[in-house]
Order: sequence, then structure tokens, then C-alpha cells
Amino acid sequence: MLPDDLVSILVCPKSKQRLLYFPRGEADRDESEAFLVAPSSRLRYRIDQGVPVLLVEEASECSAETIDRLVARARTLGIPGAE
Repeated sequence: MLPDDLVSILVCPKSKQRLLYFPRGEADRDESEAFLVAPSSRLRYRIDQGVPVLLVEEASECSAETIDRLVARARTLGIPGAE
């Protein structure tokens, strides 16, 4: 799990916007499924062994529908930045 103070300063290297942190994956089940997502650039960043990989060329591009679903899920989970 990433520390809250780190998450609060992380931004997408492409959009420079705040990231949404899913510490236990989208289903909120397992820390090994943790990831960060940048709604404005529609990029999903993986976390390898507790280290965020914030490289645009390593990120996965998401569809607009996927981003909408992730933002809605983040709101449901009370993830900061999803307001």
C-alpha cells in the first residue's frame, strides 16, 4: 500500500493531473491488483512491488467508458480525488 502523503502528491506525467489510487484493485479485494489511473489522460499505471511505474510508455490506455466506470467506482469506494 502506498502512503497517503505520497499518493497526495503523485500526478500523471502526461496530463500533470492528480491520480486516483486503487490500493486493492478495482474490485477492492487484493493489494496485488493495486493501480493508479489518470482520468484526464485516460492512462492506467501499474504498481510493481509497491513502486508506482509512472512512465507514459509503460501505462495502459483506457477507453472513455472504462474511465467513466473507474471514476464511478472510485466515488463508491471514497477514493480521494474522485469527487
